Amino acid sequence: MISRSVIFGVLASTLVGVAASPAQDSRNLVESKESLYNNIYVYEQPPYVSMTFGYNRRIYTESMYNTQDDKDLPVEYTRYMTASLMYAKDVHSILEIGFGGGRTSWYLHRFLPNVQVTSVELDPAVLELAKKYFGIHDEPKFQVVNRDGRIFLTESKDRYDIILIDAYRGPFVPFHLLTKEFYEIVKNHLADGGVVAQNVEPSTMLFDSAVKTINAVFPQLDFYKADGNIVTVAYDGAERKPEDLAAVANERDKAYGLRYSLADMLNQRRRIQIEGGQVIDASAKVLTDDFAPVEALKNIERHNRKMP
Repeated sequence: MISRSVIFGVLASTLVGVAASPAQDSRNLVESKESLYNNIYVYEQPPYVSMTFGYNRRIYTESMYNTQDDKDLPVEYTRYMTASLMYAKDVHSILEIGFGGGRTSWYLHRFLPNVQVTSVELDPAVLELAKKYFGIHDEPKFQVVNRDGRIFLTESKDRYDIILIDAYRGPFVPFHLLTKEFYEIVKNHLADGGVVAQNVEPSTMLFDSAVKTINAVFPQLDFYKADGNIVTVAYDGAERKPEDLAAVANERDKAYGLRYSLADMLNQRRRIQIEGGQVIDASAKVLTDDFAPVEALKNIERHNRKMP
């Protein structure tokens, strides 16, 4: 059995997208805001603007914008989130949970202007700063909703071809967006042939449990290593074979004129054995809600808030 180190290589100890750096920063701080959920800092180092969250005396980069190139995705893992485009049976609607600076969803909107792109962001202060500094504005087929992602899905009757999950607070994914019950809600909101892509932080003990939890709901998992981050693409049904993915990748690269080639990304695809394998710890536990679903909806808002 191939070891995790062979599959993923040496994982960086600091992650872009959830990257940690000392609270003192050499970049120019242009604005900071303390919200109910985050301590938010916007830095400028031309031509880049970055949004960071402060947590436990450290700074974690959440989004980066190239002000001279609106179609650039400077953070590598965000490019691999778009690999989901070659998995989905159709691409009519995309949902993103965790907006941040909005660059991933804006990239998809720019290249797929006829596809409905909806993003859900918990923190209104994050939305305010994204529109102020990250080139985001209201347009047809592009919608941003100020709501908790899980509550949004629970209340929604819509189905999506692609659901992207990229919600972080500092180095952590909110726990209620990592449980089996959450992924079952996600699955119920996928259209036929739909897929889920999620950025999963790989260097903590939660990685094995997170992967096992996703796999408890979605039998198919592909992995993409991106500068220390791991993007998982999960879906139901039979495995998408490499030759089939390659055909779709080439077709959609041509149809959409994507900046970052799906065909090139496919070369980084990895599949690992979950059950009985040596890569994922067999003793890792599937994560579940701590309370009944009705109680979850009442408590999510309280759990979302940052520590005093």
